[in-house]
Amino acid sequence: MNGYFLVRNFHIATVIVSISLFILRFFWLNFSPGRLQQCWVRIVPHLNDTLMLLSGLTLVVFMHAGVLLTQDSWLTEKLIGVIIYIAAGSIALGRRPRSQKVRLAALVLALAVVALVIRLAITKSLLLG
Repeated sequence: MNGYFLVRNFHIATVIVSISLFILRFFWLNFSPGRLQQCWVRIVPHLNDTLMLLSGLTLVVFMHAGVLLTQDSWLTEKLIGVIIYIAAGSIALGRRPRSQKVRLAALVLALAVVALVIRLAITKSLLLG
């Protein structure tokens, strides 16, 4: 197995872990908030997301993607989607007091956007183009 496929599979694994931890932390926030204070819960998601980012950047280098932020780049749309996912996730899990409806709407938005990001990664075809 060459380096690209190894990094790609590692990246896919970190994406699965990230989404799973996001859903788990949302569930705990609403039904068992004490669990969010566990040391590993405060460290592992950030460590995983850092590894996901680094593996994603490594894949861009492997692909010789050239200019990332061009008008017709699926990577640009993916990057925008990831930013929206992070923002919605911050609302869903954030420390600021928010209503349950707002947090739930942010969760749904985050999961919908991550589904679109995954579609972009698989098809490499523009959603908005």
